[in-house]
Amino acid sequence: MDINQLSKIVKKKILDFELIESVELEDKSFIHKNHAGNNPNKFHIQLKINSEKLKNMSRIESNKFIFKLLDKEMKYYIHSLQILFV
Repeated sequence: MDINQLSKIVKKKILDFELIESVELEDKSFIHKNHAGNNPNKFHIQLKINSEKLKNMSRIESNKFIFKLLDKEMKYYIHSLQILFV
């Protein structure tokens, strides 16, 4: 899977919930390219999510919500996920 395919899947899963207004995905894998143990088949991504509902939840609950949505992607395609609520 390439980053464009992953981006489409992640955005669709997140935007299917009406409580999320928008999402931006940025590939940060290049930062970790030369690190020991880096897997080129897994990505380091940053999500910027615009959602009043999630911003009003505790940080732990909002992160749990997103991680649950992306469970399969986390197992197979994402090494690191940074979530920012804007």
